[in-house]
Amino acid sequence: MLQVLTCLAIEHDRRLVALAFVICVLASGVTISLFHRAQATEGHARSGWLGLCAAAGGCGIWATHFIAMLAYEPDVVAGYNLGLTILSLIFASTITAVGLSLALRDSSRRAAIIGGAVVGVGIAAMHYTGMLALELPGQITWSLLFVFASLLLSSLFGALAFHVATRRDNLWHSSVAAALLAAAILSLHFTAMAGINFVPDPTRAVDAMSLSATSLSLVVAGAAAIVLGMCLVAALSDRRSKDKLRQQKILLDAALANMSQGLCMFDAEGCATLFNERYTKLMGTAAVLKGQCLLDLFKQLKATGEFPGEPEEVFAGVLAEIRSGSPRAQTLRPPTGRVVRVTQQPMEGGGWVATFEDITDWQKAQAKISHMARHDALTDLPNRTLFRERLQQALRSAKRGDCLAVLCLDLDHFKGINDSLGHPVGDDLLKEVAVRLAGCLRKSDTVSRLGGDEFAIVQVGNESEASSAASLASRLVEVISAPYEIQGHQVVIGLSVGISVTPNDGSDPDQLLKNADMALYRAKADGRGTFRFFEAGMDARAQARRLLEVDLRAALLRSEFVVHYQPIQDIKADRIVGFEALLRWNHPLRGLIPPLNFIPLAEETGLIVQLGDWVLQTACKDAAGWSQDVCVAVNLSPAQFKDRNLVSSVVSALEVSGLAACRLELEITESVLLQESDITLATLHKLRGLGIRISMDDFGTGYSSLSYLRSFPFDKIKIDRSFVSDVATRDDSMAIVRAVTGLGKSLGISTTAEGVETSEQLALLRLEGCTEVQGYLFSPPRPAEDVEIMLAKSQPRVAQAKRHDTSILRSG
Repeated sequence: MLQVLTCLAIEHDRRLVALAFVICVLASGVTISLFHRAQATEGHARSGWLGLCAAAGGCGIWATHFIAMLAYEPDVVAGYNLGLTILSLIFASTITAVGLSLALRDSSRRAAIIGGAVVGVGIAAMHYTGMLALELPGQITWSLLFVFASLLLSSLFGALAFHVATRRDNLWHSSVAAALLAAAILSLHFTAMAGINFVPDPTRAVDAMSLSATSLSLVVAGAAAIVLGMCLVAALSDRRSKDKLRQQKILLDAALANMSQGLCMFDAEGCATLFNERYTKLMGTAAVLKGQCLLDLFKQLKATGEFPGEPEEVFAGVLAEIRSGSPRAQTLRPPTGRVVRVTQQPMEGGGWVATFEDITDWQKAQAKISHMARHDALTDLPNRTLFRERLQQALRSAKRGDCLAVLCLDLDHFKGINDSLGHPVGDDLLKEVAVRLAGCLRKSDTVSRLGGDEFAIVQVGNESEASSAASLASRLVEVISAPYEIQGHQVVIGLSVGISVTPNDGSDPDQLLKNADMALYRAKADGRGTFRFFEAGMDARAQARRLLEVDLRAALLRSEFVVHYQPIQDIKADRIVGFEALLRWNHPLRGLIPPLNFIPLAEETGLIVQLGDWVLQTACKDAAGWSQDVCVAVNLSPAQFKDRNLVSSVVSALEVSGLAACRLELEITESVLLQESDITLATLHKLRGLGIRISMDDFGTGYSSLSYLRSFPFDKIKIDRSFVSDVATRDDSMAIVRAVTGLGKSLGISTTAEGVETSEQLALLRLEGCTEVQGYLFSPPRPAEDVEIMLAKSQPRVAQAKRHDTSILRSG
């Protein structure tokens, strides 16, 4: 070291040494700056910056060497070989380019160190080639110790320089890297120069073609100018880069500030390098986070009780997942009370970007959607989907020996309430029913609304489940049947319940629901307002009912239906004034099926509309061919009035048959008027405007008979057979018949008594002023071909009284 300093102080011009030092520092700074530009680009742009960097570095190394050589004073005339001088410049630039390429090959530290060491070798190659270009009148010998020391110093400082340069691109790292590169150049030169031993030899002369010190000065000045030009280029490039980076930073800040998501970027050590305001709002991190390690943040949260786990373990797990290259997603609940989804995406070279999305509202919406998908919108009870899930769960959870009951519930008379008082009242009634049902159950039970006025219950219990289910069903019937106060109306409904119990009635949800539904059908058939357990015979009856439905659908196509006619007798004139058309089903295997057995089924399946149209057309066609202009009465079902084509169907039947409208009488029941009364009344007025007669059938059995007599001018009132059958034995029946006939007289409406079977009944009806009668006393319903026989008898014989059985029930 002392020898190097001695050489520097005695054998060199200090002014030129200072100049060499300045040129070296400038060249090193330019080289590192251009290296960072190359590091920030890719492809051809990187190659361009790399070439510029190699040229600047090579010229700086070369200029530093030869300025320092000019400072060397050997006290003899010196010259420089032109070829070797140029070759040294080529070595400096070429080997530097190789080293820079190696340093930029990848982002690892090893590549930077190897590349920097190669640059150090390039400095040495340039120096010793330049020394070979030195021509002196004497002989130069070298100390191998100093040669190896110089080579080691240049490689070591070069490796350190580019190791520091590749870590970060900032002022500190750039300054340190430039200083280390300058140290590599200067330490090699002066260490090598300290190892020179010059022995004068008068016999050796300097080649006349060699460069003189003056010429070399001009060449070095050119090289220095190149270095300074490179410095200017680097400065301008750096300024442009900084302006571009400033603009990009403005754009980046605007993007970060306006992101709906929070964002935070971490380096490989887990320290935050970038974050936006949205992140701090979502996570409630008030302190400045930039530069803070994630582990420190975890520890702070742990100290305040807001971190559930161990900070070191969680942090280690995060780093392990990031370093594995796998994206990481999780849901957090920060102190802000929001629900935040965190997605962590690893970056190349280490570190990761974490995005924070507020999913509180989305999660609430998803929960609401999930709730709506499994609950009834009106009553908020579980719907069919959730009921089935809970039934399956209850079946899986049931222990050996445990029983489970499924109860199917149906509200009695709900349709009448809904039709007469409107859907808003019906909806409020269903809500109140749901509250009462839930109040009768245990926490382990589930009540569900399956749809309409149908509910279902899963009751979980033990071996005494049958008795427990019966007790629950009995209580439900009692509670639901209690009066309701709905929107100022007092409403009374009933409840029918069907029950199936495991394991006897099934062990899967579908079978249990099916059997409970069959038991419910039996409860409704037994008079409603009660409950029934499933029995094996119910399945057989259900199968028979399904077969009957299949046959019913095919009966129209096979022309199995026929119309029979029962005469209507004028009491005063004692003659037939009309016939009522009554539907019969002539089944090929079962024979003549009474209307009671298939009309309710037709109404449930919707076939009643087709049957009603067929009866209307057939009756009009038959009546048009009768020898006397008597009326034909046809019953209309409530389902036909829901069909908007009813009026056109009646008009079509009259036109096709040629029957006069005044000969057609349409009979309706009060249930028709209960549904959409305004529309129904408008339809009735249209029909009556055509000249068709309208009669009210089964008068006195409904709720609002008198109000409808006032709202529509009926042509006839038909007294229900239930009053006529007891007119001779019960005073209340007689009083009702007297009131109805008196009402008819007052309103100018004729009255017809149905179901007259005895002469005593006829005499009493005549005495009360009843206008018309029909029943088995005169004739049972007979086929169409017998109508002329009945009309031919001017004084029809009174048939022997017959007891009323199911065969006289008509289609209305």
